[in-house]
Amino acid sequence: MRFLNYRRAALSGLLLLLLAAFSAVPAFAQDNDVAPAPPSIGADVPLTYFGPAPSDVQRELIGPYQLLKSGPIDTENGTITLPLYRGELTSGEAVWYILTDTNDQGNAAALGLNFSAKLTYAEVGNGVRPAHLESDGTVIFERGAVDFSPERSITPGEQPNPFPPTAFQPGAVGDAFYTPLAKIGNYIYNAPIVAFGVEADQIAFCDGDADHSLVHDKVTAICPDEGTVTLDLTPGFSFARPVLYLSTDASNDMAATMEGAVYAPALTEIGVGRDDSAFSAVERIFAFANGPTGSGNPQRQGFNSALSGEGSPLNVLGGIPTVATDYSPLWDLNLGVWTQEAIDNGYRSRLTEEFAILGFAEQGWITGPDGGDYGSTGIIVNCPIVWRFL
Repeated sequence: MRFLNYRRAALSGLLLLLLAAFSAVPAFAQDNDVAPAPPSIGADVPLTYFGPAPSDVQRELIGPYQLLKSGPIDTENGTITLPLYRGELTSGEAVWYILTDTNDQGNAAALGLNFSAKLTYAEVGNGVRPAHLESDGTVIFERGAVDFSPERSITPGEQPNPFPPTAFQPGAVGDAFYTPLAKIGNYIYNAPIVAFGVEADQIAFCDGDADHSLVHDKVTAICPDEGTVTLDLTPGFSFARPVLYLSTDASNDMAATMEGAVYAPALTEIGVGRDDSAFSAVERIFAFANGPTGSGNPQRQGFNSALSGEGSPLNVLGGIPTVATDYSPLWDLNLGVWTQEAIDNGYRSRLTEEFAILGFAEQGWITGPDGGDYGSTGIIVNCPIVWRFL
């Protein structure tokens, strides 16, 4: 009894907040099949008797944890509100951007950004755009422009295999020199552009209903006077833990269209396929062309499902901070195709962690496209990690 009384007394405001993360299934997450069930399921005591999430004691332990801490997250609606920065191109155009990751460990901690040592090795060719700092704090970018005027559109293929789409148009297209990465001082920052060549009054959508011919397709609200921008997040998994991440850019136009991201051709100059070897700038992301489908199917996953309007493809990220040491926001896309034999045998299911996927590929149940070898597609997607549900 004394133990239970102690538990009740320990439910501070912080604990109640943490319990809410376990107990309330966010509407956004529920639609995308990633929110964990509360620990009270199947127990003989109510949820209020459970202590704080272990992640509140040590971030590497199980439980909800915000990785990108530079702004508040809304897990119910699947959005994050970040600081909005105004810089300039050397030719004078306004560059509105966000910061998500850096290889400056001290500044990452100070600003609530993700630390990624791997970004150091992205500085090859045009993979990183040069920039310098003015005395008033304005960042001047030497190159890299983005056209946000195209209207994003995608035409799925015929059922039962709507992937690949038969036509697609990304909603934003960078020039040949655009990459979200910028070298500012001695460090590299992930600084995706969310609006370009427009002034504050043109993109003042503080209450939402943003004009996506002027701003990034992920923007739900943007308020230059307050210095904030709210962006949609994407659910997925990392080592079986449900997560939310932010898709901002892709090196391939079809991938950019499917992600609602900016087509950033300069990212193609960054090497792929080397994963965690020395001097690699990337980490792997695992996607499926023909995973299980069906709205409400707890096993659904993949591009066929997403293009059928069933929700996120529920991609699987490799290492993220607090789980691994090899995090990079630059994800090397590994696309898997379930073999017909695997489907006929009933082996096809939702996979949520890297080594299970690699095991199925090793056994031949998953191949690359068109039956080819499993591995990198050569496509990079810029997807900073934001939140870990567990």
